[in-house]
Amino acid sequence: MIHRIDVAERRARLAVRHHLAPAERVTSVVRAARGLVCLHATDPATVYLSAWARMTRPTVEAVDRALYHDRTLVRMLAMRRTMFVVPVEEAPILHAASLDIARTERKRNEALAAMLGIRHPAAWIRKAERAALAALEQRGEATAQELAADVPALQRKVRVNVGKPWEGEIGMSSRVLLLLALEGKVVRARPRGSWVSSQYRWAPTDRWLGAPLAAIPASEAQAHLVRRWLARFGPGTEGDIRWWTGWTARVVRLALAAIGAVEVDLGGQRGYVLADDLEPTPRPKPWAALLPPLDPTTMGWQAREWYLGGHKKALFDRNGNAGPTIWVDGRIVGGWAMRSNGEVVTRLLEDVGRAAARAVELEAARVTAMIGAAPPVARFPTPLSTELVG
Repeated sequence: MIHRIDVAERRARLAVRHHLAPAERVTSVVRAARGLVCLHATDPATVYLSAWARMTRPTVEAVDRALYHDRTLVRMLAMRRTMFVVPVEEAPILHAASLDIARTERKRNEALAAMLGIRHPAAWIRKAERAALAALEQRGEATAQELAADVPALQRKVRVNVGKPWEGEIGMSSRVLLLLALEGKVVRARPRGSWVSSQYRWAPTDRWLGAPLAAIPASEAQAHLVRRWLARFGPGTEGDIRWWTGWTARVVRLALAAIGAVEVDLGGQRGYVLADDLEPTPRPKPWAALLPPLDPTTMGWQAREWYLGGHKKALFDRNGNAGPTIWVDGRIVGGWAMRSNGEVVTRLLEDVGRAAARAVELEAARVTAMIGAAPPVARFPTPLSTELVG
């Protein structure tokens, strides 16, 4: 008989394993990241806000120290060509599990070079990479603009989508650095501005981390990554894992078989958990949390009805990006936004009772205090967040 895991158990696991219930919060930003496998970093502010939601003493300095001083966290592109911040010991796993992206982006770079009229695009790209690496080694850390001053090839720009409303230019400096990062040769270092800045300096990987990324066979890395996901997000369906990783069904099935994952019944859906993870989770005390746009918990599964309900239209943008969400006891019940003065405003989309509503108010005050008077600009506005600040 297949073991059944109900929605109440899934919500309890989410609260405990993602460090969202107050009693489960942690003192370390690295522990917060490990609880989610990795932090979503497309929006730089999400890294801080996601970590803070799970920490007992959240500060900008704590996150900065882990990223730029202790370097126990590193920012990298992986899986669905998405930016993540990961514990440094996990970086080789995500890197090895995502090398298909690097191969795809190399082909794209060669196509862009051909559009510049280069006769031998592949050789030209490799030469530009070697020159960029040499310049970066010389400087230690540098922005894309600084490297372009050293390497003329990086100054080239390609006009794309000519004649279309989204016509624009792509700089080869960003494309070459992107590829070098995907191949594990460089990493994003300190930002040029504050914690909400997305303009980064670059550094050679071995210099920044003290050693190159360890080489791991792709199949082994994929198995490791699925094990980590199931330990933090499980149970989940094959579709959930495929969506989170961006892999094919074949790769996901091989990884599930390699780690000995077992099937469970998720209310009529086939799900998977680790073989030693069938015991029920002690129910946490009632809790509330305000999670930022693209938070790893909100974006953790493809099938979200069990925690999102009918609120997708109000809380996600047209491209499927989650906005700021309010959580109560393992489900999304509303949204929030930040006004220009740093004030957090909320709206509940369903009746959660007086006690839970009060808990949401306290969390809003907590987030307001964390952000201060200079809130980040909303990069993925949703219908509700736009309305709240309009």
